Amino acid sequence: MADSELMLFGERLLLVRKKRKVSQDDLAKKLGVHAPVIGRYERGEVKPSIETAARMAEALGVSLDYLTGLSDQEMNQEVMKQINELQSLKDEDQQHILKTMGALIREAKTRLTFG
Repeated sequence: MADSELMLFGERLLLVRKKRKVSQDDLAKKLGVHAPVIGRYERGEVKPSIETAARMAEALGVSLDYLTGLSDQEMNQEVMKQINELQSLKDEDQQHILKTMGALIREAKTRLTFG
């Protein structure tokens, strides 16, 4: 990770941790590290191993892509689970489901705009 990526990771880690109301101590216990280490990650002083970063993402219910800045969408675990389920289906079924989802998303956006 470059310095800017390290800061983005730390900022997003802090943001998500607070949003989920998880203390540094609680997250540290889930990861098997000491709480001060979480603070160092959040301040961008050190970078976690890929395994630790992945465990952080899982513990906080977001994608690793979000924490590292590869995606701006948090992608909660339930959404990711549904995407994985979708990818396990036949192409024809995937296309049908995606078409239906597209229609539902357009409808929801219309309600937001005009509702």
